[in-house]
Amino acid sequence: MFEWLLGGHDHSNMQLAGGGVRGEGTMDDMPRRHSSTTVTVSRVYAADRDAYVRVNSVGSGDTRAFVLVPGIGVSSTYFEKLAPHLNEFGPVHALDLPGFGGVPHPSRTLSIRQYADLVGRVIDELGLDDPIVVGHSMGSQVVSDLVSRRPEISTVVLIGPVIHPTERRIPTQALRFLQASWHEPFTVKVLAISAYLFCGFRWFSRVLPKMMAFPIEERLPHIQAQTLVIRGEFDAVSPRDWVEQIGELLPHSKLWEIPGAAHSVMYAHAEEVARLCVEYARRPYADDDDLHILDDAAPADTRDEVTPTPADLAKAVAGRVTETIGILQDDDAKIATGKSTAAEAVADELASTESDSAERY
Repeated sequence: MFEWLLGGHDHSNMQLAGGGVRGEGTMDDMPRRHSSTTVTVSRVYAADRDAYVRVNSVGSGDTRAFVLVPGIGVSSTYFEKLAPHLNEFGPVHALDLPGFGGVPHPSRTLSIRQYADLVGRVIDELGLDDPIVVGHSMGSQVVSDLVSRRPEISTVVLIGPVIHPTERRIPTQALRFLQASWHEPFTVKVLAISAYLFCGFRWFSRVLPKMMAFPIEERLPHIQAQTLVIRGEFDAVSPRDWVEQIGELLPHSKLWEIPGAAHSVMYAHAEEVARLCVEYARRPYADDDDLHILDDAAPADTRDEVTPTPADLAKAVAGRVTETIGILQDDDAKIATGKSTAAEAVADELASTESDSAERY
């Protein structure tokens, strides 16, 4: 129910978030650990300093890191459920791209290539060694463009990749989005509305044509990384036949569909998505163009109806309010305070959920 809100410290240009450093370890070297609630925020600026990426990080160490890239209009909070599960295995850096998540709009509209270059700059300035790069929705376009030009990146995850080449029409995509939204958890809908308000219609409408026109099918054959593709059963934005086509275009791929999920599959089914990501990073499966159905996914509605305690609810709301004030004031320290407070509430909620599940079984 709560947001995984990332917090940290103010940095004048770019300083390493969360103590992350270039790592020599592998996923096999890293045992499962408790997810950290100690989080940091930093900024990575474009070369001309006209735009920056807010990097929200949790965890540290010498294991491979995860870099999470969200879709159009939304922020890193879309990964609020996924990030703690991934952090049990390695550091996580969730990005807020220019114009989204309260990050200021640049003076110019950015193309998918320019967004991709900024993500590459984050990886370089953080000193990440072969991170596992995860893109959702438009983020899958950004990641695909980046990795098609960065052969040193060996593992990629595309969640709900867009857009089907035969459906590059705004009315069609609007319909697909509404169809998928019908099956999204209530919390995702609230997150989306909040994120779109921060983004604003003007910036959204300027970036949307860039997303609609981006030929992801031309970049996929150039990706040499092992690529995991995940979709939800009710994801009309990323339909089954399109995901199967993606598998045929990618040189190395594995395709999964999670029953009961929609476009934001990594939210209601965060544990399953994290497990697929970690297992794939540890030992990539043999190339396989077939779409596989995950048969042990829990129903989404059982994941979104956890009743928080009054104390956890108050903590989460207080954190969110503080973060919002920080965004409006362009105060990273205040953003950090708010996100850290809410992160503690999320950890309490996850612990309570796991405890209840253990008692039932």
